Amino acid sequence: MGGFVNRHIVTANGFDEKNIPWFGNKFLTGNGYFGVRGTMEEYRKEQMCAINMAGIYDRVGDKWREPVNAPNPFYSVLYVDGVLLALPETAPKSHRQELDFYSALQMRETVWETEKGTVTLSCQRFSSMADQHLLAMRYVVTADYDCEIAVTTGIDGDVWDINGPHFASLKTGYEDGIRYVTGITGERGVTVTVKSRLLCDTPGTVTTDQYTALETVTRQVTANTPFILDTVAELTTSVDVFPPKAELSTLTYDAVKAEHVAKWKNIWDISEVSIDGDEEAEFSLNYSLYHLNCVAPRNLDGVSIGARGLSGQVYKGAVFWDTEMFMLDYYIDTDPKAAKDLLKYRIDTIGGAREKAKEYGLNGAYYAWESQDGGYEGCSDYNVVDVFTKRPMRTYFRDKQYHVSAAIVYGFMKYLKGTGDYSIIDEGGLSVILECAQMYRSLLLKKADSDWYEIHDVVGPDEYHERVNNNAYTNRMAKFVFETALSMIAYAKEKGLKTDYDLDSIAAMCKESAEHMYVPQMNENGLIEQFDGYFGLEDASVEEVRSRLLDPKEYWGGAYGVAADTQVLKQADVVALLSMFREEYSVDVMRKNWEYYEPRTEHGSSLSACMYSLLSCYIGNPDDAYPLFMKSANADLLPAGKEWIGLIYIGGTHPAAQGGAWIVMVKGFAGISAKDGKLTAEPKLPKGWKELRFKMMYQGKLYQIIARQDGAEIKEIEQQG
Repeated sequence: MGGFVNRHIVTANGFDEKNIPWFGNKFLTGNGYFGVRGTMEEYRKEQMCAINMAGIYDRVGDKWREPVNAPNPFYSVLYVDGVLLALPETAPKSHRQELDFYSALQMRETVWETEKGTVTLSCQRFSSMADQHLLAMRYVVTADYDCEIAVTTGIDGDVWDINGPHFASLKTGYEDGIRYVTGITGERGVTVTVKSRLLCDTPGTVTTDQYTALETVTRQVTANTPFILDTVAELTTSVDVFPPKAELSTLTYDAVKAEHVAKWKNIWDISEVSIDGDEEAEFSLNYSLYHLNCVAPRNLDGVSIGARGLSGQVYKGAVFWDTEMFMLDYYIDTDPKAAKDLLKYRIDTIGGAREKAKEYGLNGAYYAWESQDGGYEGCSDYNVVDVFTKRPMRTYFRDKQYHVSAAIVYGFMKYLKGTGDYSIIDEGGLSVILECAQMYRSLLLKKADSDWYEIHDVVGPDEYHERVNNNAYTNRMAKFVFETALSMIAYAKEKGLKTDYDLDSIAAMCKESAEHMYVPQMNENGLIEQFDGYFGLEDASVEEVRSRLLDPKEYWGGAYGVAADTQVLKQADVVALLSMFREEYSVDVMRKNWEYYEPRTEHGSSLSACMYSLLSCYIGNPDDAYPLFMKSANADLLPAGKEWIGLIYIGGTHPAAQGGAWIVMVKGFAGISAKDGKLTAEPKLPKGWKELRFKMMYQGKLYQIIARQDGAEIKEIEQQG
């Protein structure tokens, strides 16, 4: 892990250029409005430096639409006696990078050896959580000899793009002590403006060009005298829903930092987890929660969380089923308003889901596999590049991942159970649920001599096997949607909700569909077949299938993938089904399926390990669950995992894995569930864990949970603020 100084500081010592992409994710700061990659101040687009914005997309020509990266106000380059000192060009004597994730402060200290002595560059910076338009940096240079120090600092508008450039025009300038760069996106004309103010007691010289607004400050310094430059910056757009809280000209680094740190303290007062007996697990889990707090779209309208959070343009910044299935629980438990905002995104984007349903000849709402602004589908038909022919490969992620709509309905029900706040149903949630049910109804098939409805030609959570029939997970989730629609129709009638839907007709349809929905059951060995014909595929091991790769970047699935004709799967599928509907299956059945499917799972997705970990807890094996839990919690702490699908880069942070770690901790290790409106706990702690302590919200109240090997305490506590 690189070691850590205390319970909240991630540290990496030494400089290795190959770590630049990974460290950009590992040391990220963010506030939901934007995310700042943890790159060094002298880095530019070649080092994947980026400030990734939430909910603002652009498309250039026929390239993929993706989120926009803003101009970078932290760009700074150091010269000492006219000699450039910068990474990666100038090898350092020593280098340390840190992230204090309790205060959300990124720090670096780099030492260079020169002919006259050593020069030390220290920097601290953050993305303000108190005023989400603000960023700030303190840049300090110290030499152990007399010298001339020159720092060129300011705004770099020549940003990293994967499928850009996204600014059709840029305007740069300097006015009344404020530098600025304004970009206008090409597709929709959204204006993105970054302003910055340098606070330094030495006057500088300002220069602007097509891309940058920079200021160079030069000073003769004596040995061991720090040269300090503070920057306070502001990021705004023409589509903002809230303004900055103060004028940039009135702000100081220390004042902005104090408010930022205080805001983070309030967040941690609810979300911090304590694990007595396992310092590493405590550290990893809290680091995961830090990232979830960084990407929560607080105070934003119509914005959700992309599969790679705010770490860049990877996966087109699209919102997947990950959000409702793996992230939503954390926000329900710690910040219900953020959870509601995530679900309101699905309400606001139902228009895109209706359009997609029509495209495929379906009724109702078919939510996008890769949802962007408006809920429109961002996924292409050819989503993977063949490593051998360099040609795009036809995949069916866009067409056949029908389980997405069910995941959204499942998210609504988790929210209702966790908060008791049914206003979300009145505000559009009912439409989402009813139209998802209509979509599933239009998928149903019935053989001439059968009483059961089937769903054919799908891609389940295991993406390596495409266009299969009767995927157990998909069929059970469809049944769940029908059942949920029935209960929400009953609620609507009871409350007298005004609606344009024919509730009686839809209720009859849902009742008949649920009663006749075919859901694969266990065979004589207690196993549930993942889809029709799965058990007849080659039963090869994961390692054997991996050995068949001719190129490490080769895609395992699709028509010609090495896993396609084998039982090797990408991620939890049947195991996800069992984890979500555990009350319908015996512990013995869950155990047999865990033991069968886990050795056949490549865990090629960061979503997989947490589902296996959770089911392992449910069958009473917390020690088997532990390494899978740590795999989820360490998704961004340890060296980057799979970063390529074919020739497509997919690196970035993993908020779904981080949310999955929270789910395992709460539902698995602490054993929290709700019965008759009250929380209960049946802890299943791993060996060595003496006590697990955390807080969570339930039905509008805050609770302190203390789980031990021999039992648990659940105590209602007073909410602060």
